[in-house]
Amino acid sequence: MATTTLANLMPEVTAFLGAGPLGGVIAGRQIASSNRETFTTVDPGTSEVLAEVCAMQPDDVDRAVRAAAEAFAKSGWATLSPNDRGAMLHRLADEVEKRKKIIARIEALDCGKISWQAEGDVQNFVDTMRYFINMALGVQHRSAIAVAKHEAWTVRHPWGPCAFIFPWNFPFLLAGWGIAPALAAGNTVVIKPAEDTPLSTIYLGLLAKEVGIPDGVINVVPGLGEVTGAALAAHPGIKRMSFTGSPEVGRWIAEACGKNLVPVKLELGGKGAAVIFDDVDVPQTAEKLVQAITFHTGQVCCDATRWLVHKRICAPFVEACVERMKQVVVGYTFDSATQMGPVVSEKQRKRVLGYLERGRAEGAEAPLEGGEASVPDRNGFYVKPALLAGSLDNVAAREEIFGPVAYLASFNDEEEAIRMANNTDYGLANSVWSSDLARAYRVAEAMVAANSWINAHNVFPHGVPYGGVNKSGMGGGVLSIQTLFDYWRSMSVVRPL
Repeated sequence: MATTTLANLMPEVTAFLGAGPLGGVIAGRQIASSNRETFTTVDPGTSEVLAEVCAMQPDDVDRAVRAAAEAFAKSGWATLSPNDRGAMLHRLADEVEKRKKIIARIEALDCGKISWQAEGDVQNFVDTMRYFINMALGVQHRSAIAVAKHEAWTVRHPWGPCAFIFPWNFPFLLAGWGIAPALAAGNTVVIKPAEDTPLSTIYLGLLAKEVGIPDGVINVVPGLGEVTGAALAAHPGIKRMSFTGSPEVGRWIAEACGKNLVPVKLELGGKGAAVIFDDVDVPQTAEKLVQAITFHTGQVCCDATRWLVHKRICAPFVEACVERMKQVVVGYTFDSATQMGPVVSEKQRKRVLGYLERGRAEGAEAPLEGGEASVPDRNGFYVKPALLAGSLDNVAAREEIFGPVAYLASFNDEEEAIRMANNTDYGLANSVWSSDLARAYRVAEAMVAANSWINAHNVFPHGVPYGGVNKSGMGGGVLSIQTLFDYWRSMSVVRPL
């Protein structure tokens, strides 16, 4: 039963939150965990309980995987024509879009996400679903191979039950990035949402049943990572695994999948660099990077958290950034003036504050100290934006903080800038800022990461692969035709002539 006292909740949201312990969704039915264990999810902006959620156990996970396998084998989902399957998925996308404000309100409450950002995430889910549905319509499933004295071709088939474990920062958006290509290709899915933010995914599972997606095609198993997530990653019945989260957990997921020889896609953390040359518009660049580091309170894996600035403009750039960061309004999710909401949990707030303390202890300067933020009448998990500066050997420059904290260092020339940008174990996303496009192109291509952006950061057009290398991931990216092909297995057929 929800206990939140938040005013002006939509009736549909109130009904969903108050529907008793929210169960997993398996084979089209909402079910309690086998041992009746539950956990609570809270509003990060107030610390108030939003809902009680069933903590699914390993035997519940087994039921979900078996339901996905049965749906794959018997429901006809896998053998539908791309057009017929696409029509069903379009109905789901259309209904999500109709309920965008409802789902966004649930997402905002659960994540501490500002309302317009949550609505953008829901629309991104819709757009991603439609993108992969339409792409699947144009793919040739059989391709002839020119081989002397043989008739030969390849054919693509869906794999079967595909497993997904998503993080708490973008639950609904990332669900779209993950399951849309898998479903469009004819697979069935089992989703384990983060225990901090399970609500929108449970809502999606119930909505899939409502719009007529066959039972067992979309299954949701909320629960704790060390129990539910571990059981899903290690289950021998899954055919593909996709995990988005920390490198530490990603290693364990890869090990578990390796034991069953299950292909795994890992989208992990980052410590992105923004390389800023001395020919930029300083106030404009400062504005864009402050917007990036404070978007969703810096809880973005591909964010620019290391700002590498040419020495000639370092002082004015720091001044512009500090002034802009001081202007950021920290507030509650639904307050109209809010520009940055809370972090997701007290654990995450302690993590951010701990890195600020450790960074300063290791000698970092603090042009803007940051720290705990107070929001009147809201007992939530708020922090202030912060800017540290100094050696890149500092812990705050090397490890992922996942909060509104940037670390600044200066460089003398292009060669040094590239060397500094690549001095990291991560390899997710960087950006280069310069009015000299030839130089921007050189630097963008020289940085070791899966994504480079020019005069912008956090850019995700559908059709462009997004992924990670090194400590930031493996197994391919998302958002492109390559992703769709990941969810088909390829078979060769040969006839001697």
